[in-house]
Amino acid sequence: MKSQSTVPSARESGGRRDGASSEQGHTQIADGVVAKIAGMAAREIGGVHAMGGGASRMVGAVRDAVSGGNSSGSVTQGVSVEVGERQAAIDISLVVEYGAAIQDLASGVRRNVAGAVERMTGLEVTEINIKVDDIHLPGDDESDNGDSEPRVQ
Repeated sequence: MKSQSTVPSARESGGRRDGASSEQGHTQIADGVVAKIAGMAAREIGGVHAMGGGASRMVGAVRDAVSGGNSSGSVTQGVSVEVGERQAAIDISLVVEYGAAIQDLASGVRRNVAGAVERMTGLEVTEINIKVDDIHLPGDDESDNGDSEPRVQ
């Protein structure tokens, strides 16, 4: 998906992210920064239940348990990025809520992620690939709430 950058300074400088003149220095944006922005923006869309496939969600749960839930890795879970000098490509893995219109949800995620990344970094987002790994059913969380009787004593 190609979209025009919403950051005037990025467009005026020919896509360079180093300010108006090269004497001012160079700004380098790490892949992890773009991944965090994309992850937060994707989660803002209604119908997104979780990010990442089953294995990455399990690893994320273990990581959060070990770190006490303070791990920033959960923000980037299900997001991978490739960042160049002026452009970024983003891959996102989602679990959607049952009943959500997946194509509409994917379009909303693309718009929100592209807007956030372009606004905050000045990078042109060239593509956002979305993979729907699972669908969250209404009763899926009931077995995890601990209200049921234990099966063994």
